[in-house]
Amino acid sequence: QCMLSGSWRSDDGGRMVVSVLEPDGSFLGSYLPGAATDDAQLLASPLKGMQQDAELVAQPIFSFVVHWRQRGKWTTAFVGQCYVDEAGKETLHALWLLRDEVENPGQDWKATR
Repeated sequence: QCMLSGSWRSDDGGRMVVSVLEPDGSFLGSYLPGAATDDAQLLASPLKGMQQDAELVAQPIFSFVVHWRQRGKWTTAFVGQCYVDEAGKETLHALWLLRDEVENPGQDWKATR
């Protein structure tokens, strides 16, 4: 059974820490970007999410949003699934979209990565 509480590290060295996991599946924590970022000044930013009921499914889907502290104009949404292998090891697989603030609708095409 997969539970999101605790610390998770991404392939690029980013770290997600889920510090509060509520019975309803909602969770709070922080996210610190890894080596993939070119800004060494980024600090841990708050995240808020929701996990599918882990008592109903062994490998729940989840989603969370990070509001970047230093880059108030950035928000990243993650969606994925928690997998448990035969040995009981938990792994998260997720996709993300980063939205950047732009000055006007004409620049909207470049606002999401």
